[in-house]
Amino acid sequence: MATESSTPATVATTAEVTPLPPFSPDLYQRAWASIPHPTLPLIATCHHHSVTVFSLSTLSKHSVLTGGHTRSVRTAAWQPPRGKVSSSSKETKRLRLVTGSFDTTAGVWTWDQGRREERLEQEVRLQNKSGDDKDKDEEEEEEEEEDEWELTLVLEGHENEVKSVNYSPSGQYLATCSRDKSVWIWEDVGNPNPSSEEEGEDEDEDEDEWETVAVLQEHDGDVKAVAWCPDVPGRKSKHAPARRYGDDVLASASYDNTVRLWREDGDGEWVCVAVLEGHEGTVWGVAWEGKPRENDKFPRLLSWGADEVIRVWSLKEPEEEEPVTEGSGGSGNSTWGFGVPNTMRRSLKEEWECTAVLPKVHKGDIYSVAWSTETGLLASVGSDGVLALYQEATTNTTTPEKTEDVEMTNGDNAPTTTAPNGGWKVLTTVKSAHGPYEINHITWCKRYDAGSERKGEEEMLVTTGDDGVVRPWQVRIQ
Repeated sequence: MATESSTPATVATTAEVTPLPPFSPDLYQRAWASIPHPTLPLIATCHHHSVTVFSLSTLSKHSVLTGGHTRSVRTAAWQPPRGKVSSSSKETKRLRLVTGSFDTTAGVWTWDQGRREERLEQEVRLQNKSGDDKDKDEEEEEEEEEDEWELTLVLEGHENEVKSVNYSPSGQYLATCSRDKSVWIWEDVGNPNPSSEEEGEDEDEDEDEWETVAVLQEHDGDVKAVAWCPDVPGRKSKHAPARRYGDDVLASASYDNTVRLWREDGDGEWVCVAVLEGHEGTVWGVAWEGKPRENDKFPRLLSWGADEVIRVWSLKEPEEEEPVTEGSGGSGNSTWGFGVPNTMRRSLKEEWECTAVLPKVHKGDIYSVAWSTETGLLASVGSDGVLALYQEATTNTTTPEKTEDVEMTNGDNAPTTTAPNGGWKVLTTVKSAHGPYEINHITWCKRYDAGSERKGEEEMLVTTGDDGVVRPWQVRIQ
């Protein structure tokens, strides 16, 4: 079946994915994930008991977070920028990283701001030469900065290891999930309002203070991943589902083979508004579409897992907007009011449907899939060590009725014909991308390194594997 395309008008016919020099140093131990900062040239890699932050400008270590966890750090998330906080002397921005660990806790880390924040922002402009040309003073300063991360708060409550952490687009909420089958939603109540510009407001008052606002326990198995819908056109929608509940939408993936979607209702309770079924094994992860869709339609959702399948889910939107009555519930207003029993509220479900199943490439669990916010391309990795790149065809692309099995080799381009899979095709694959090791994570991020032609605009892929190597990849499509 065909779906609306969010890709450029020109569809690529060939693609080349080539390795760039890996980040240094090698970690020499299993690395779980690498998370790029939303605005700064930094990427945080989780491994063992630590997180190593690499510079995207130099492809080398910038700083290390240690001493906060007693077991491996499985996941991390940067807090989105929440605006500037004015003080009597200067304006600063908070730089926070949250880590989730096998020790059952999540840690909130804060970077010592001030001049170092300014230096980070200037790093891109300063990197007109390679890292080897840096002077000795700058190298020494980077070494000293390893101790500038401070663990300011530990979030406790999960009974087993924390598998995933993720911030809402505003940075107000943090979601954590665990092997204990639960999803927790925390609210950051210590940060001042980002729009606040009151005189005399002091930077020291910007403290870490969090409250638990929900514990969601409807999954029947370990919860592997959580992801908030990004703040793109269509999320804060005129459509009825966004009016029944709050604008923030959280997706969770589980060992119970399902994906669940959660929203806040008019009484401030977080409720499950949809259960997505179709996978025949553990759902390892979920990812939202970050590229705006035609006519501001609601973002789509990806899911993938142990059944070697990647699915695309779309919200089935009503043809007409439902009327809104005064005094109705939900942060976006709704047709039903406060005081309605919870069982009735839960009956107002959202309808989601699987609109595409991507061509099958992997022979083993798919661990991670990344959706580019710039091009709409997808990239996947997994236990078989394969890196695959996919593209969605334009709406006028003819879709054949039959799919042919294709054997692909390292570096060879896959056939460009589409299949009955919603218009998605495989552009290329790379086998043994990390040698014989499993690849745990893949992400798109901006390039700032010396080899980039358009610093801060050009995209690359970054993969993280059991070999402890964090490897960037150049992507060229034609």
